[in-house]
Amino acid sequence: MKITKFAVLSFLLFAFTATSIFPHAVHAQDPEAVIDVNGNEVTADARYFIGAASDDNTTTLAGLPVTFSSPVGESGDGTVIREDSYLNVNFVAATCRMAGVSTMWKTELRPTMRGFVVTTGGVDGLNRFKITKYEGGNNLYQLSYCPISDPMCECSCACVPLGNVVDRLAPSTVPFPVVFEPVADQSS
Repeated sequence: MKITKFAVLSFLLFAFTATSIFPHAVHAQDPEAVIDVNGNEVTADARYFIGAASDDNTTTLAGLPVTFSSPVGESGDGTVIREDSYLNVNFVAATCRMAGVSTMWKTELRPTMRGFVVTTGGVDGLNRFKITKYEGGNNLYQLSYCPISDPMCECSCACVPLGNVVDRLAPSTVPFPVVFEPVADQSS
């Protein structure tokens, strides 16, 4: 009887401590889900600002909102965005759509920028990205570009982290942590 009471009390103490210290890990339905700044799972087709996080826990939000989706042919339930899975990233930008340009992200060589940068005009299945956990912080993530060498096969090159290169999002050896802030008005 004493062992049973001890086991129950130990479990309750552990559950209370885990809930207090790691609330997202306990409440998240999917342990691999990417979590936004409000503690909710990032979902496909919802709009988010990508914020650059700094060491002093401040976040800079700038630019156009984006949506995430799984590339054509990739498995997934299409609702929750998970760490380490291939993604398409699209800007939510009416100006691009009006000009007939795909809002999907891709990397492109820009000699004026002295290298590759993230831009629009991507093609589904060829322009894959990943979100991975960034070391050193809760709900901090790293974006990476994952090129595919041939659209007719599953051949792919290693993913390359994205970072800030001359105030542009670009492949970099020095990635920076990011967070995902939901757009307040999801209706438009």
